[in-house]
Amino acid sequence: MARYIALIDGEAGAYGAAFPDCPGCTAMGETVDETLRNAAEALREWMEDRVAAGIAPPEARSVDVILADREEAEAAAGAVVASVPLFLDAGRSVRVNLSLDAAALAMIDEAARERGVTRSAFLVSAAREKVLTEG
Repeated sequence: MARYIALIDGEAGAYGAAFPDCPGCTAMGETVDETLRNAAEALREWMEDRVAAGIAPPEARSVDVILADREEAEAAAGAVVASVPLFLDAGRSVRVNLSLDAAALAMIDEAARERGVTRSAFLVSAAREKVLTEG
């Protein structure tokens, strides 16, 4: 999974994130955590638009490479540097065989039913959220 560097700046109640490797891809939030969650979603949507237009995703550069560029380093001054995972759907489903505790499966099915989604959709959503919030 590719990870892109985001630069986050602002103040309590008004933070913004920008991706040096993805011009025009930005996100906002009231907290740094909210901004990071929104940045992951903005990155996914930005990449989906590029792929749909037949444009290859840009290469994800490391923090060291970005900060070695004087202009990028100046833009990053005072910003929080974060690594944001790119979670793109492949567009095709794959059947898998999982072993789960019966009580855990019942809990998953109940949660999926309450949300009006399938077990698979719920598990993908939970996995995506876990990866995006905890890396």
